[in-house]
Amino acid sequence: MSINIGIEQSDRNAVAEALNNTLADTYTLYMKTHAYHWNVTGPQFHTLHVMFEEQYNEMWTSLDEIAERVRALGVFAPSSGKRITERAAIDAADDEPPSAPVMIERLLDGHETLVRRAREGLKVAEDAGDAASADLLTVRIQTHEKTAWMLRAMTQ
Repeated sequence: MSINIGIEQSDRNAVAEALNNTLADTYTLYMKTHAYHWNVTGPQFHTLHVMFEEQYNEMWTSLDEIAERVRALGVFAPSSGKRITERAAIDAADDEPPSAPVMIERLLDGHETLVRRAREGLKVAEDAGDAASADLLTVRIQTHEKTAWMLRAMTQ
């Protein structure tokens, strides 16, 4: 069936491509944050353990929203770890857990990377006249900027 939502197919494909990048980055950062939640140690253990859990739970919920928007545009979301890894601009978690301060720095870098790529996607969505995708990406940018600010504050 054809899709007639007021956005041309080529524009829907471009927006879905950008959303799939955000999806891959979010999934990779979710996995890294969850791994750090399990493996954090040190004097800030409790604070970081709880904070990382809040962060990965928020990202888990957002994954479904992003993937469902991709599907609403008539495109498939990546469905394998391989495809997600190929798309992600964020490195996966380390084989050996780093120290808590290094975890914070790496998560901060991941959130800032995600914000930059989501901002690129926002431009694509705005250029396509896709308000729904632009709104979704705006919320993702706001959420990850706030998380980056909180992580950055812990490094000072």
